[in-house]
Amino acid sequence: MNLKTEAEKFMMNSETLTTKKALEKSQKRDDLINSEILSKIQSIYSLPVPDLIFQAQSIHREYHDPNRVQFCTLSSIKTGACPEDCHYCPQSARYKTDIEVHSLLSKEVVIEQAKEAKSQGSTRFCMGASWRDLPEGKDFDSVVELIQSVKSLDLEVCCTLGMVNKDQAQKLAEAGLHTYNHNIDTSPEFYSEIISTRTYDERIETLQNIHQAGIKMCSGGIVGMGESSEDRQRFLAVLASMNPYPDSVPINALVPVEGTPLEKQQIIDPLELVRMVATARIVMPKAMIRLSAGRRSLSDEAQAFCFVAGANSIHTGEKLLTTPNAGINRDHELMNKLGMQTLEKARL
Repeated sequence: MNLKTEAEKFMMNSETLTTKKALEKSQKRDDLINSEILSKIQSIYSLPVPDLIFQAQSIHREYHDPNRVQFCTLSSIKTGACPEDCHYCPQSARYKTDIEVHSLLSKEVVIEQAKEAKSQGSTRFCMGASWRDLPEGKDFDSVVELIQSVKSLDLEVCCTLGMVNKDQAQKLAEAGLHTYNHNIDTSPEFYSEIISTRTYDERIETLQNIHQAGIKMCSGGIVGMGESSEDRQRFLAVLASMNPYPDSVPINALVPVEGTPLEKQQIIDPLELVRMVATARIVMPKAMIRLSAGRRSLSDEAQAFCFVAGANSIHTGEKLLTTPNAGINRDHELMNKLGMQTLEKARL
């Protein structure tokens, strides 16, 4: 069965993953938010920018080197034919986009990518696959082998492979996986406007499985999808209320892709991105705050502002999975212009 057929079968046969059920579950998530944390976020998010940045930079300096940024590389090891309906994603089989669909890449190809990433300054290599759930069998065994091989290069190994159960999480930990990425995407209240094929509960459950297995959590979301300022604050509150909060928090700005439901969405104001980064830094002081998708539309000045606000990691390379990204040369030029340096060693 080919990738497209698998996705079509899922879409036709699934009776439990409906918009109504996703809505019912996603609206009942107050238990995920610590009221004190939410109150703190509400009080700082809309501060005058100088005050907000001062607080964020002060906290940033307590926990991190303010002049170093970690470079991370994200490889799409399996692309497209995804059965889900995430409105922002060109990899969904439901939308007509021009991405190149391919099955799981060979170990040789992925290892060459990882070696190149390391030679260009990355200390973290993340592998992403467009599965709703991490499959068992041959594909799972291949992923385990990839993790072990990339780990041998002294890189932080990160994966984002869809939902994982407890047993899978334990096996990934035993393989040496450093971090697992599973974004919550947005606030519980806005979630059903963007996705109906996976509930908020399922995302939280995967993060719990990852944490219980001893793997570091990476979880963030996307801004600029039409959500309100309140949604952004509640999204951060969910993350900051986790115990522990994620080790890594990627902040993505929507990249509208032709053929997806959000193709006409306007690019978010960079200052809103700065507010998100600064607030995340204040309420999750030890986390790596990662500037992820959307950097290509940011000026050098806007990116610098984000670093001052507390961002200390970027995803570099020509693409982030399938969306265009600032190239490695531009990123090194930016570091030189700002007098900043890359993180030289992986946090193993």
